[in-house]
Amino acid sequence: MVLVLGVSAGAAGARAMLTHSDQPHLPPIDRCQVVRRSGGGSMEEAVFEAIRLMRKSAAKRDEFITGIAVTCRSSNQAEAIRTAAGRNRLTVIDEPVAQLRYLRFTRKLPSEGSVLLYDLGASGLTLTQIDCRNDAVLATKRSTVVGGDGHDALLRWLLTRGGVTLDLADTRRQKEALASERVLAVCDPISGQRIVITRSDFAELVEAGIHHSASFVRHMIDETGIRPAGLALLGGCTRNKSIRDELKQQLGYPLIYDPEPDLVSTRGAVLLAAERPSARSIRSVHLTPGASCQEVPHSPVSRRKLVAAVAVTATLGGTIVGGLAMNRDTGAAHPDGKPPTVEVVGPPKHG
Repeated sequence: MVLVLGVSAGAAGARAMLTHSDQPHLPPIDRCQVVRRSGGGSMEEAVFEAIRLMRKSAAKRDEFITGIAVTCRSSNQAEAIRTAAGRNRLTVIDEPVAQLRYLRFTRKLPSEGSVLLYDLGASGLTLTQIDCRNDAVLATKRSTVVGGDGHDALLRWLLTRGGVTLDLADTRRQKEALASERVLAVCDPISGQRIVITRSDFAELVEAGIHHSASFVRHMIDETGIRPAGLALLGGCTRNKSIRDELKQQLGYPLIYDPEPDLVSTRGAVLLAAERPSARSIRSVHLTPGASCQEVPHSPVSRRKLVAAVAVTATLGGTIVGGLAMNRDTGAAHPDGKPPTVEVVGPPKHG
């Protein structure tokens, strides 16, 4: 059997998911989350550590990875990953492309109009409004006023006021528990002091930030002049029902929600890795409202023979449906004869 690997990169680290190439939509064979090292760990270091762990998992099964795709939130992230990978091949994907791909695969997207991706992660909120007919990006904005790290700090303050002191990692676990539990009894590991917190307590803590994000959404819609058909809630913070309810009340748009909103990017990367295992990059197409979306050509793709009994010929032609542009550089084969699709190197070692 052959495998594909999807990785999503973020401020907090990287998530990776390993599946069979013909079953990218099913529960993964293996998955992992690598948190960035405190005090200087880079995003690309976390990405390649996740890749290393999943390659090790594949090797234990004596199976073969034909495609690796990594989602990025910015051109700087994409460049850092390409530099760390060297001449070895992997697909670098704009994160909204992967998110849109998975939401469409699960049939959660409307067929007409636009959708607004509301991605509330650890370091901030990213809004991306996309035309559902041609997958073109109409507008994108980012705010660091609201985010998961801020929510952790607020909850930690509330606990400390009640006599319970936790580190940030334990505080985050309590916050995540409130996504499924209405009431929690939290105990100080040293003093034994206990405090009871509820989901409503947390909702009050983050209310101002969610109101700010709603204003942020309205401002984007005013700029594009296009009312979205739905609001897709992404990122781990949106697991909390109180946040979803507040956004519904504040904005009134139909909500598009996956039960695992923090894994949508990773699953989208898996789907694209299965479809285009030898691609070099997949980028969003930005479209000015009112303009037509033109197909963007890409450079020709060479063919390479894979190892052992598995002969996989990867040929990329034409453009990505919906105006998505895909470019890749053609590199030399690895000296040991293994295909570059599985020879993804890690980040440079620091002395």
